[in-house]
Amino acid sequence: MAVSTSPETPIPVGEVSRLIGGWIERLGAVWVEGQITQLSRRPGAGVVFLTLRDPSYDISVSVTCYRQVFDKVAEVVSEGARVVVHAKPEWYAPRGQLSLRAAEIKPVGVGELLARLEQLKKSLASEGLFAADRKKPLPFLPQLIGLVCGRASAAERDVLENARHRWPAVRFAVRNVPVQGVHAVPQVIAAVQELDALPEVDVIIVARGGGSVEDLLPFSDEQLVRAVGAAVTPVVSAIGHEPDSPLLDLVADLRASTPTDAAKKVVPDVGEELARVQQLRERARRAIDGFVQREERGLAAALHRPSIQRPQRMVEEREEQITALLERGRRTLGHLLDRADSELTHTLARVVALSPKATLARGYAVLQKPDGTAVRSPGEVTAEDSLRARVAEGEFRVRVDGAPGAATAAE
Repeated sequence: MAVSTSPETPIPVGEVSRLIGGWIERLGAVWVEGQITQLSRRPGAGVVFLTLRDPSYDISVSVTCYRQVFDKVAEVVSEGARVVVHAKPEWYAPRGQLSLRAAEIKPVGVGELLARLEQLKKSLASEGLFAADRKKPLPFLPQLIGLVCGRASAAERDVLENARHRWPAVRFAVRNVPVQGVHAVPQVIAAVQELDALPEVDVIIVARGGGSVEDLLPFSDEQLVRAVGAAVTPVVSAIGHEPDSPLLDLVADLRASTPTDAAKKVVPDVGEELARVQQLRERARRAIDGFVQREERGLAAALHRPSIQRPQRMVEEREEQITALLERGRRTLGHLLDRADSELTHTLARVVALSPKATLARGYAVLQKPDGTAVRSPGEVTAEDSLRARVAEGEFRVRVDGAPGAATAAE
């Protein structure tokens, strides 16, 4: 329960310490896992002092146990070992210090560690943290490479020497950190986050040489894996040798089998690139030469065409065609006119042959009454009628005598 206090009614330090001790007493015994960072076994002393640290966080707690408890695991437990401790929290009121009183200590074996790693691997994979679509592509030529590795380590030397041998102008931002032990995880995370925050860093390499399963455990830590998965800058994992496969390899954007392999995959070889550029230049030159030659051949073929060598020939050919068409038109029109003239002559001859004038020219005459109507029968006239007779050369008057059908000339 909360204690009611105020500036006017404070409680003494001893009371605070006593209350904290009472709360801790209620916790009871717990099983705790951690890594031993300090181990003190004084000769003849009945108590062994340990410092148990959380590998993922910068947190540690003191542990005490009787010698007979520690002697059961003394041959397999040393500094740096992972253990599981069954202990009861204790509060030392005079110093205000928390510690654990261990009643049993169990070392964490390699098989158990691997089983836990496999379980963690499945859990992170189910979140999609290892998915291929999360992988970021590496830049072709990084200007500044972030390198997280141990100080003066073989991994650092391999990466720097191989990278500068391949591309002498490459630059590095190196962050030296512990790569094993209890301080490795938080410092590696801090180094990765620091380099990721620098906009000029194009890619980050996390490198470490080979080691045992226990030595490489920091690179399978869940907090480190999540920190690398959240990085915006592409991260390359170069941990151990080819058979080694910490969880960092799965979350990284690229996995290199060794630190040397990381340098080869991140930095292009200047000699190879120059040779590739030369090959591309030769290929481009051949392509351009081939194109120019094809165009020259096409131009030469076009220039040798008759229409190009003697362009007036097209006009001459068309002129001949037009002249021929004109002549053909004239002939056709002449034939049409001749045929029409012949038809008109024949028609005129038929008309003349059938005209009354032609009949008169043969000696016939036409008798017309005074009103101009022609006399067609004797019954149409009477005696003494005056008629007009039309002949081929003119006309004259006649008179009908007394007998029907007879007439005499009047003029």
